[in-house]
Amino acid sequence: MSLTKRRLQFLHTLVELYQKTNLPIHYEALAKSLGVSKWTAYDMLKEIEKLGFITRSYEVNTKVTGRSQVVFVPTDKAADLFSQSRNELVDLVDWKKNADSIFELLKHLSSTSLNEAVRKIWMEISEASTRINFCAHIIGLLFIYLKKMDGKTGPWIQQIVLTAPSKEMGMTMFVGTVLGMAVQTMNDELGLEITELVSRFLQTISDLSDQEKGLLFDFLNEAFHSS
Repeated sequence: MSLTKRRLQFLHTLVELYQKTNLPIHYEALAKSLGVSKWTAYDMLKEIEKLGFITRSYEVNTKVTGRSQVVFVPTDKAADLFSQSRNELVDLVDWKKNADSIFELLKHLSSTSLNEAVRKIWMEISEASTRINFCAHIIGLLFIYLKKMDGKTGPWIQQIVLTAPSKEMGMTMFVGTVLGMAVQTMNDELGLEITELVSRFLQTISDLSDQEKGLLFDFLNEAFHSS
């Protein structure tokens, strides 16, 4: 058994949740973050547990008197894995493939409905196996709303990005600005889901390497000219 891209995605999300709360993670919380069923999350965690990246424990469920629930925490092996990955070079072939896929979607927005475009990129977000690809898909998702809402705002938002003190700040300002505009067009449930994704984006981007931030910043600027 090996740590496939999908298992890595689940493990990475669990580690992020654990680092955020410093509490053991229940598989239902992981399922919610990844947009999968709780049983899919539980089965995947059992596989990752066999590889030694997480351990399980039991805690009392305060919502159900007298019952315990299974929770998971990452091991030192998982911490070492992601510590090493921060210093690894980006797989440029995989990065270009994912970036081109998002650009292709943006180029055809004029002939695609908003719901269809969002559905397509939403499915890809759940499959993103690296931090940089996840961030790129969040940027792509917000570009869909930006292009569909009002193309006139694009130039001044791009100016905000280009004049920001740092690449990271430029990208976070783009995401925050467009999210603020987009949530006004969404229902409460969708708005909450996208807000949670953006929150994860903001946590992830600060942990990217300088190389990843540079690639993502170039991707953002190219996206302004993708349609």
